[in-house]
Amino acid sequence: MCLLLGAALLALLAVTATGLSTTWDAIQHRDAPRTVAATQLNLALNDMDAQTANILLSSGDSGTGKGRLDESYTNANRIYKEAQGTISSSLRTLGAASEGDQATERTVVALTDDFAQYQELVGRALENDEHSGGKDPARADYRRATDLLSAHLLPQARTLVDANNAVYESEYESARSDLTTQLVAEAVLGILLLAALVVLQLHLARRFGRILNPAVLAATLCALVAVACGGQLLSTSGDQLTIARHDSFDSVVALSRSKAIGYDANADESRFLLDETRRDAYEKSFLDKSQQLYGIAGASLSTYDTRLTDTWAAYQHDHADEQFSGEYRRELDNITFPGEREAAEKTVEAYAVYQKDDRTFRQLIAEGRLQEATVFCIGWASDTSNAHFGQWMKALDQVTAINAAHHDRAIATGRDAIGVQTPIAAGALLLAGLLLVLGLRPRLAEFR
Repeated sequence: MCLLLGAALLALLAVTATGLSTTWDAIQHRDAPRTVAATQLNLALNDMDAQTANILLSSGDSGTGKGRLDESYTNANRIYKEAQGTISSSLRTLGAASEGDQATERTVVALTDDFAQYQELVGRALENDEHSGGKDPARADYRRATDLLSAHLLPQARTLVDANNAVYESEYESARSDLTTQLVAEAVLGILLLAALVVLQLHLARRFGRILNPAVLAATLCALVAVACGGQLLSTSGDQLTIARHDSFDSVVALSRSKAIGYDANADESRFLLDETRRDAYEKSFLDKSQQLYGIAGASLSTYDTRLTDTWAAYQHDHADEQFSGEYRRELDNITFPGEREAAEKTVEAYAVYQKDDRTFRQLIAEGRLQEATVFCIGWASDTSNAHFGQWMKALDQVTAINAAHHDRAIATGRDAIGVQTPIAAGALLLAGLLLVLGLRPRLAEFR
């Protein structure tokens, strides 16, 4: 009975270790990367569209280049090509990862086709801008490209983020359920094994007149070590799965979404400058995206800054204060790691600076100072809105990096638990079996 219980416990630990190894492989090489690829795709689509607008704004007179903002034009072209490359790479990653999932495959195919059409429209806009008198046709082509982006590409990209994140969540829930069952089974088998060894020791004492059997005592200690190591493996794995999935990756996804929304909001400013016929729509779109990031009920662009300052001061006084919502609230409610709160608060403060720049930018346009507004919006000097946008994104990247590092660390810790605890537990169980055989052999010989 002792040998059978030991063998059952050994088999359980082997199944557990194999399952956990498969789970960590899936998280590290499939679930997390393809969710990140989807968020990068969402971000790069917004960035590419923003840079298209910036190219058209900074290119100067069509056909002559007179009045070109050289630094802004060069950087916009460079970032445009980088975003284009990121989109292509992300589509390849998502296409390979979606094999076997028909719904996701259809979304990737549709997005790829729509992106090809989008590139054609953008390419035509940029080509028209190079010809004399081509600015208006370029605006018209860009307008159609932006409509395609808003109506199809961005919703499809967000669908891919949600779908891949849901797969990760399903993997996590399944693994947690398995671990709970295995922990109960390990506890039951471990208790039964230890109880059987104690009963065996008592039986030997009564039947053979021995006070203690040293080998059986050593086997009991080995079994105790095995049960402890098995429990440690299961509890550590459960803790690290929670850290990897919810404590860290939930924040990675929320922060990645907020970055994509931020790029889209920044693009709305460039679109506002470029397309005078749609200024009301782009202004409303900017406010809507601001509310998605830092939601303030009832705020308009004219009141948003004051309300942001007031609600942020209330939050810093009391972190339970709930006067604002949105992606940043979601992150602030999921603070887990050292340095994360400071980095998250720095991000919101950088965001507040950028919001004030937006009002300066709109005031310049209202005063008819379009050239100054353009330079302030897409220039690269340290006192421009574009520079403050970069500081906001840098602060956001730091918060994301903290969570991403802990996600990777949780995976590494989970793998280490398999590599350390499983061999110790297995070795202890095998040694316990050997000690049992050696310890009982002299007693059994007495029956010959």
